Amino acid sequence: MVQKLKPNAQKILNDIKNNKIFLLDGATGTHLQNNGLEPGGCPELMNKENPEIISSMAEIYYKNGSDIVLTNSFGGNKYRLRHYELGDDVFELNKLSAMLAKEESEKYTEKFVFGSIGPTGEFLEPLGAVSESEMYDAFATQMSGLFEGGVDGFLIETQIATEETELAIKVAKENFNILILASAVYDKGPKGFFTMFGLTPKESLRIFFESGAHVVGTNCGNGSEKMVEISKQLRSFTDKPLIVQANAGIPKIKKQDIIYPESPEFMQEKYKELIINEINFIGGCCGTNSEHIRLFHELIRRHNESI
Repeated sequence: MVQKLKPNAQKILNDIKNNKIFLLDGATGTHLQNNGLEPGGCPELMNKENPEIISSMAEIYYKNGSDIVLTNSFGGNKYRLRHYELGDDVFELNKLSAMLAKEESEKYTEKFVFGSIGPTGEFLEPLGAVSESEMYDAFATQMSGLFEGGVDGFLIETQIATEETELAIKVAKENFNILILASAVYDKGPKGFFTMFGLTPKESLRIFFESGAHVVGTNCGNGSEKMVEISKQLRSFTDKPLIVQANAGIPKIKKQDIIYPESPEFMQEKYKELIINEINFIGGCCGTNSEHIRLFHELIRRHNESI
């Protein structure tokens, strides 16, 4: 079993212990949709066919203050890529996504890349038709491509299925010596916040940390106000590293356009609470752009300069 972390991964953990906050990037999908991704198109194929767009996205986020950029690989598992007849290209497309971001990161000092790993879209047996060994191999192939491309961590993000998330963490822990982050989606009901599979934030923390994640948290599904609520709960249950990435509000359809209502200024004001709650990794999810990141950077820079 892999134990010793790669230097960049260990440095990030060491910096967290010294109270540094890391800023991730904004939305990948939103950026790609505004830069040529056709409705129903495959985002990951752009790593091969439109690499200049992917490189430019990383450059824009780094220039606006991101310490960490995510790879364009959210749907880069074989189950999702099969829909585009790209099931045999998993390793290549993931490696390219990492290489493109890594090349941009190396133009700066202390900039990093995390591999984005989204849900497979399938369910494990007995609820679904996919065996544990098959899904294990699917994650291993995707992660191998990202690792070979040079990522410093895996962000297992936008998760809803507990067993799938645990399995992804297991694959990462058993085979790779980089950071493992796990981030779940919560909905708020009459009894509080729960994942689709019924986990509370407290239960998610316990399960995912025990499975081997170095960082646990939440992304997507909520605007910044609800994310502040969740962050308070998360921090009340643990002193371990946490990650929070809010949407720019809940999207609305206006004249066939998807509009996210939370402005950079609105989110910046709310994100002050994330810093108060000592969230270690802060970023933007759906609807956020480089201007959101620039204003988040202003907040985080002031914090980091004060430590």
